[in-house]
Amino acid sequence: MNSDFQARSASYRATVERCLAELRRGGAIGLTGRGFAAIALAAEMVEEASFANLQSASPEGPDSSSGPRLILTASRAADLGLMPPGSAGRALAICQLPAAIGAEAVRQLADPTVETRDTPALGVTLTDDLPLKLAEAAIDLAKAARLLPAAIMIALPPEALGNWVDETFVLDCTGLAAHQRALAGSLKRVGSARVPLHGAENTEIIAFRPADGGKEHLAIVIGNPDPAQPVLIRLHSECFTGDLLGSLRCDCGDQLRGAIETIAKSGSGIVLYLAQEGRGIGLINKLRAYNLQDDGADTLEANLQLGFGADERVYQPAAEMLRQLGHSAVRLLTNNPEKMSGLEQCGIRVIERVPHIFPSNQHNTQYLVTKARRFGHMF
Repeated sequence: MNSDFQARSASYRATVERCLAELRRGGAIGLTGRGFAAIALAAEMVEEASFANLQSASPEGPDSSSGPRLILTASRAADLGLMPPGSAGRALAICQLPAAIGAEAVRQLADPTVETRDTPALGVTLTDDLPLKLAEAAIDLAKAARLLPAAIMIALPPEALGNWVDETFVLDCTGLAAHQRALAGSLKRVGSARVPLHGAENTEIIAFRPADGGKEHLAIVIGNPDPAQPVLIRLHSECFTGDLLGSLRCDCGDQLRGAIETIAKSGSGIVLYLAQEGRGIGLINKLRAYNLQDDGADTLEANLQLGFGADERVYQPAAEMLRQLGHSAVRLLTNNPEKMSGLEQCGIRVIERVPHIFPSNQHNTQYLVTKARRFGHMF
């Protein structure tokens, strides 16, 4: 890799991270690509002042039909009655907002956990007058920021973008997909220590940090696994509520402690503790999903209602950690066939699936039923 390419990659990565931080604090970013440009705000973070500023950026004035557009996932738009469920070929909905709408109403449209007024009565309609690539980039960035996948955008002539957004927060979205793919395999080992665990005293924890400086993934290495043999492993997505607080809504705590116990009894192995809370949607959105589940949705339906996929996790970080630890073949403690195929697609051979099953309780029985029926888990 030449130095010019490395410098460009580092510069792009820094711009992405600045944009994510700006979205999380409610600020505006600029998106460009193929002769188009737009200003974007995360819909859940919009306030009256930032919304008014966005409206004033319209080339034809704040009350014109070229004003801000609300970008929603197709599933959220269907729930709001803006488009038929399962609309063929539509992943996103670009919505024209009435001039009189306020920031609170916009936040309500983005968030399925709050009561929303009759959407068509608000004057919200579908349109297709915003470049799709810019809209997709705004949703991808909102997800990466662990925010609801919804954005407010307004199209501008590229030459006018600098009047509204500082150049440090302007991102060429044509490189975003490649950046996200590269980031998943960019882990670097940054620290380790021996940490005796209950029932697994010969344990080392190794931290791996992604190139964007985001949350570290951890390898919990028990015993001394032999790289020449398929290693017994567990891929465990972090679960604050289950792992730390002992939540009864899921089986995550049981799975984590059970994996450590099983691996210790076998002699050696690895638990990969992955920073992918809530199947990759983040803790806050997982709490929102719990509210939707309390209203009758199952785990999969709740994710879709929020605008996420059924499972947003990626397996390239786990594969990269294994490669850096010297392992290319595994025996996988799992009930989830997606984990098997995900590792295989990332170049790790899954020699054997080792069942990993624990008793249910009155609070998680339906959750486990959903895992089996909707996600194909093998109990």
